[in-house]
Amino acid sequence: MRPRVSLQDAALRRGNFSLRIEPVRSGDAGLYEAQVTHNMVAQRCQVELGIITVTVSPPSPVIENEPLLLSCNSSHQANLLETCWFHSKHQVPTSRTFCSLHGALSILRPSVSDAGSWSCQLRYSDNEIISATYNLQVLGFDGPVNPVVYAAAGSAAD
Repeated sequence: MRPRVSLQDAALRRGNFSLRIEPVRSGDAGLYEAQVTHNMVAQRCQVELGIITVTVSPPSPVIENEPLLLSCNSSHQANLLETCWFHSKHQVPTSRTFCSLHGALSILRPSVSDAGSWSCQLRYSDNEIISATYNLQVLGFDGPVNPVVYAAAGSAAD
């Protein structure tokens, strides 16, 4: 996994033998075990690393009014009971514009106002709740409702 993993030498001297993985990839999910021996005494610990991913299809940036699909997937093994989606920290209700199905959210006619932070929250049968965030970019026109702009002759117009 090199060069994505590191140990902090200064922290090791204080008894902290944490492993840092950056960036984390989907294939990194699983059980990790550490063993440290000091003065003939061995200490072990196990940590399970779970992975959650949010993807968008087609890839971001998306074009205004072209349908997109946000997908949320996790390596968690329990049964998925519920998926909730949030845009800028506000829960997104299912409607004709936003359709949620099996951990995915379909946005039929995205607009520039749909850009920004999208979060999925997964709730499992073992009461585990996992969430992740994706920053969506939407390309489009963010101008006045009426696209007519008046300018005086000889002046500049934006």
